[in-house]
Amino acid sequence: MTQIPPQFWSGPVVAAALAECDLPTILEEVRRAHGWTQGQLAEAVGYSQSWVSKVLRGRQPLTVDQVREISIQIGVPLHLLRFGTRGDDDPTKRRDFGKALALTALAGVALPKRPDVDETTAATLTSITGAQRRLEAVTPARELARPAVAQVDLASRVLGRASRSPHADEIRAGLSEAAGFAAWVHADMQDTGSARFYYRRAIDSARRANHALLAAYMIGSLAAFEIDADDPLIGLNLLVRARWEIGERPPAIARAWLSSLEALGHATARDEAAALQALGAAEEAVRAGERAAAPPWPWVFPFDHAKLAGYRALVMVRLKRPVEAVAAFNESLSSAQPGAKQRGVLMTEVATAEAMSGRYDEALYLASNALTVATTYGSERVLHRVKNFRRSYAGPSSGALRSFDERLHATLI
Repeated sequence: MTQIPPQFWSGPVVAAALAECDLPTILEEVRRAHGWTQGQLAEAVGYSQSWVSKVLRGRQPLTVDQVREISIQIGVPLHLLRFGTRGDDDPTKRRDFGKALALTALAGVALPKRPDVDETTAATLTSITGAQRRLEAVTPARELARPAVAQVDLASRVLGRASRSPHADEIRAGLSEAAGFAAWVHADMQDTGSARFYYRRAIDSARRANHALLAAYMIGSLAAFEIDADDPLIGLNLLVRARWEIGERPPAIARAWLSSLEALGHATARDEAAALQALGAAEEAVRAGERAAAPPWPWVFPFDHAKLAGYRALVMVRLKRPVEAVAAFNESLSSAQPGAKQRGVLMTEVATAEAMSGRYDEALYLASNALTVATTYGSERVLHRVKNFRRSYAGPSSGALRSFDERLHATLI
């Protein structure tokens, strides 16, 4: 079989399919890359042509073992095969395998235990976490908390059986990812104590896995959590630690993300000069990252100009520069499609910027939409942002404000 070049896996279509564990798309792209017929593809994966045809048309459900087997047969990098963090509001668009695996994860039921640990064990564990991540965008956090914690426990038990296995570090990395997701879910529930507990566990597991990049990612995630909780000094100190952890030559995506978080931390602490300097460093890192073949794990998608624009908007809101904030939000939202909960968070920030500019009706309209997201998806994090918006609102009394207040009070009772 002709070897597929490494850059193939970082192409937009393939990278998105890997992030969503969309095996039919991966198979079709591999077939095109090799110039194969469906029959030749079927021969390569060891199944009949009719069966492969059904898979490519999305009419053949796949088991976890089949996904793993086929991926190995055609050389798919198993460590990249996972569900993405971006949500999809239309559940009918999810692949059959994705639905089956996600429902298993949601119910908190472990996949059948294997007596031996092999090179696919860690990939199987991370695929469950990936399924949970995909559900998180459109599922109330309280419904995901139990299975997220169960996944951490499952990974811990598997690690206990594999402590002397050559694959132990890979499993520790999977445990770190599971703990990081559990932290994120509890943060969305505004359960700050549990969120910090699982972030610390994620960091410890990443360090024990000897995975400096993963450790830096988890420390950065904790820093983002602390900045979001209005503790910018703690967050900035954690970012210093993350940079130390990652070493002197971090990949561009890590520099871009950490610099963006640093800018947000400084802006929250009202240090405008430091915030703008960090944004400049993030912009430089994004330009450097454009030449990278693919983002390294644990990142799945590139940190591009659209994502940086989102951070710039948040920074400008905190620096009370509403015109630049709205412009940055428009740039971000025109290029990216965040999940429902993240849209809710962004709408509260846009609402704040609009209110700063005196466009009060537009601000209330956006805040009301964010409140709808908070109630629809049970996000305490979004609701907290909406309440913060209302406390800071200094516009005139109006029918729109009274209607907004009535909805907000009804949500709290």
